Amino acid sequence: MAKILSLSPPGRTADLICFSHLRWNFVFQRPQHLLTRCARERRVFFFEEPVFDADVARLDLSPDPSGVVVAVPHLPAGLAPGAVEAELAQLLDGLLTGQRVTRYILWYYTPMSLTFSDHLRPLAIVYDCMDELSGFAGAPAGLREAEQRLLKAADVVFTGGQTLYESKRHMHPNVHAFPSSVDVAHFARARNAPRDPADQAAIARPRLGFFGVIDERLDIDLVGAVASARPDWQIVFVGPVVKIEPARLPRAANLHYLGPRTYAELPAYISGWDVALLPFARNEATRFISPTKTPEYLAAGRPVVSTSIRDVVRPYGERGLARIADTPGDFVAAVSAALAEPAAARLRAADAFLARMSWETTWAGMWDLVEEAVTQRAGAAQSRPSGTSLDGASATA
Repeated sequence: MAKILSLSPPGRTADLICFSHLRWNFVFQRPQHLLTRCARERRVFFFEEPVFDADVARLDLSPDPSGVVVAVPHLPAGLAPGAVEAELAQLLDGLLTGQRVTRYILWYYTPMSLTFSDHLRPLAIVYDCMDELSGFAGAPAGLREAEQRLLKAADVVFTGGQTLYESKRHMHPNVHAFPSSVDVAHFARARNAPRDPADQAAIARPRLGFFGVIDERLDIDLVGAVASARPDWQIVFVGPVVKIEPARLPRAANLHYLGPRTYAELPAYISGWDVALLPFARNEATRFISPTKTPEYLAAGRPVVSTSIRDVVRPYGERGLARIADTPGDFVAAVSAALAEPAAARLRAADAFLARMSWETTWAGMWDLVEEAVTQRAGAAQSRPSGTSLDGASATA
């Protein structure tokens, strides 16, 4: 059962329960940006995928400083899939009962969570489709079928980029593109030349850098070829290595893998780079991605060189805010041009573009659509014959 915390008692404001395939404390990205803002106005429970390390099923609740409550299910190893779903459903019901959650919105990042939550009666169901998960290495069996079920159940669907929107727009009548935004003030700290982190200070210049998850989306052949072609360039990677063996990563004296760092630490690292990189492979895992780090690099004042990821090419490449190159020779040439370009004009263009982007604006636009979905679902419930309502709750979220 869930540990009972001394949380604020619920009022008329609806709570939000998020189901995610990502750990809250893994990398600070889209879910964290959005839900920390949501938690300013309502209780938010972030329900993670299970950890199989317990003798008896339990749900651990941990309040994050942002106000989000992280819920981690711990289950016995070796359970059959049906038993896993039954245990998760029981833990989820215990969370709602123990925390007096009666009016709530369900927010999904993973369709797989529908298998143990489809008995709930929310005010609305939101699917924030931040990636095409079926294209990622290790995607669970049945993911595509689960997504079809979620698309049928959802009241509103968001996508994390324009290309993903174009892929999903015909699958649901209420789909909206909300590309990742940026906390400009946070990353602009990099422009003030903070102290170089100790593990980066001894690395020579010029430095090319990348931060983020290092996985099957990284073009390791391209990285190795660039490092070989320009041994005088130092290439720095900041982030965890997942889903690929570290031994597969290219190794050279000018390649530096510094490991994961916190969101708060990133501006100091970027400040010490001369060019920021997006060396993504072009494969099924990257076909629909919209890298959050693109505007973050620009806010930090770094020139950007990327492979031809569609949501980087459009709009950043088309507006001259990022150089696009795919072959090792072209990538080296693009980095050379970025190193030589004057900073003033680039910074003015980047700042003008970023002035229209913020997580606050993105969250406000998304929440307006959520409130519309709550109202529409409540209206549809009231129009049904008695006894067929999905939730019977008022329409105020």
